[in-house]
Amino acid sequence: MLPQTLFFIFRVMQDVKRIRENPESFDKAMESRNFRPVAAEIIDLDAKRREVIARLQQTQSRRNEIASAIGAAKKNGEDAAALEREAVEIKQAIPQLEKEEAAFAEKLNELLASIPNIPLANVPVGRDETANVCVRKVGEPPKFDFQPKPHYEIGEALGMIDFADAVKISGSRFTILRSQVAKLERALKDFMLDVHTKEFGYEEIGVPFLVNSECMFGTGQLPKFAADSFQTTDGRWLIPTAEVSLTNMVRDMIIPAAKLPIRMAAYSACFRSEAGAAGRDNRGMIRNHQFSKVELVSVVHPKKGEEELERMTKAAETILKKLGLAYRVMLLSTGDMGFSAEKTYDLEVWIPSENTYREISSCSLCGQFQARRMAARYKDESEKGFVSTLNGSGLAIGRTIVAILENYQLANGKVTIPEVLIPYMNGVKELG
Repeated sequence: MLPQTLFFIFRVMQDVKRIRENPESFDKAMESRNFRPVAAEIIDLDAKRREVIARLQQTQSRRNEIASAIGAAKKNGEDAAALEREAVEIKQAIPQLEKEEAAFAEKLNELLASIPNIPLANVPVGRDETANVCVRKVGEPPKFDFQPKPHYEIGEALGMIDFADAVKISGSRFTILRSQVAKLERALKDFMLDVHTKEFGYEEIGVPFLVNSECMFGTGQLPKFAADSFQTTDGRWLIPTAEVSLTNMVRDMIIPAAKLPIRMAAYSACFRSEAGAAGRDNRGMIRNHQFSKVELVSVVHPKKGEEELERMTKAAETILKKLGLAYRVMLLSTGDMGFSAEKTYDLEVWIPSENTYREISSCSLCGQFQARRMAARYKDESEKGFVSTLNGSGLAIGRTIVAILENYQLANGKVTIPEVLIPYMNGVKELG
């Protein structure tokens, strides 16, 4: 169910008018997202709700008419008993109609809240990642004259990644970083934020790591993905990404169009239960319950969404290029995109020990999907409407550490520091 605080707040999370006018295309879009056809159910609930609203408005109008008629009758010395009986009936009917409307609104709300975003026409159609399209490859994977080791063996051999103590303290899927690798994490954070703020004009924001249910609902984590997140005993949530905090800064706002675009960047710890990842990436730092990330969020005019997505992806790519890491850009299929996205590029970095590319950033255009859930609007002298929102990793720091350890490893067990990071490492050129 929806968070209790949202039960009777009716928000048009999808364009219901568009669904009514194009039910077949809407169901086709849902099918491409591996979701069941729901247009008929939405249209039926919406019609019932609007019919109750019409009856409620008529009843309220009649109540006002009767009140005037009773006053006139008494003033003229006429019998108003019949009118007064009708007034009592109406007084009893209005709360019932309001309750009926709220019930339909709640059902429609819950249905709409469960529906993923509609993909753009230029997104490849497919059920899963096998339909993703490689847009480009950048850089050449390194060639080693020795067998490259996985990051967890490198880190443990250096005494700079500690999984045993992390398990002792917190359990599985946690990591302790020590010494120079802990410094590397801080260096990457500062480096990434410097690039995004100085070269791409993002405003650096320090965000809360705990948010309320409205925030999680606004960006699409609730209600569908409640099991993937951690909730505190007072009902707040540990953020799975700074996207949640950043995007909700414009919730319930009407933004002057002249102030768009809004671009924000934040470093944060991220917390995920990984409920659906049992048995995947059990070793190492690829899939932890807690990790750090620099997140990018843009709020733009809806006509500027795809242009901003290309810009955001370029910003994330710039980090990989400066670090000298080989990567590829993948356009995700309809069946592999996140719930709130209408178009997504994944950046996948080369991981030598696995001889493959692994996701290190996901840049998504959400269109007006999140804005509808958050009631985030823009206006100028000639138009108004919902803004478009975008989010992207710029980058996931833990996975960037993984990529550096593996791609820059030496036969003697040491690891070379990418040149661009040496100033951030106080001149240290090698780990070990």
